[in-house]
Amino acid sequence: MSQQIETQIDVSLTERNRTTAFFRIILVVPMLVFLASFAPSDFSNTDSYAVGFFVLPVALAIVVRQIYPTYLLSFNEALLSLQTRVDAYLLLLTDEYPSIEENDLVSVTFPVVDAKTLNRWLPLIKWALAIPLYLVGVFYIIYAAILTLFAWFCILFTGNYPERCAEGVVGTIAYWNRVVGYALVLVTDEYPTFSL
Repeated sequence: MSQQIETQIDVSLTERNRTTAFFRIILVVPMLVFLASFAPSDFSNTDSYAVGFFVLPVALAIVVRQIYPTYLLSFNEALLSLQTRVDAYLLLLTDEYPSIEENDLVSVTFPVVDAKTLNRWLPLIKWALAIPLYLVGVFYIIYAAILTLFAWFCILFTGNYPERCAEGVVGTIAYWNRVVGYALVLVTDEYPTFSL
């Protein structure tokens, strides 16, 4: 059984709302502002990667005490789930405005985390081990952006989202969720695959 984060998105392929698709980039702004509120407020240091996940406390807890605090796990899971719902809406996978709470269209499932089975010292270098994953992920982001642009035109003219485009975009979101689970949220020691 895989110890990776699993992502499930129920994509609406037919009878899409053309109006909301046309204005999607504007409609999603309030949710993007809400998500940005979880990022660190000190942007003066341009070398830091601003994310809202609790990475350092989790890494220290695993290295020093070999535990994964349940409240940090719950927060990281909820934040990644929210981010995935916003991504699904922004990338036109669904017409339902992203909910702050869980919903049935988008689900992110974390593996069962037992810090005693996680390598105690691996959190110190996982970010470096994930560099190849980041590089491949950049190409996947470009691929998903092209598919989303094509799907946007298809929705505007036909009202349908092409299934092949949906597979690529959902795969990209799932790929990045696995990378985040390995390198940032530290819920698994299983190295993610490079495939979508």
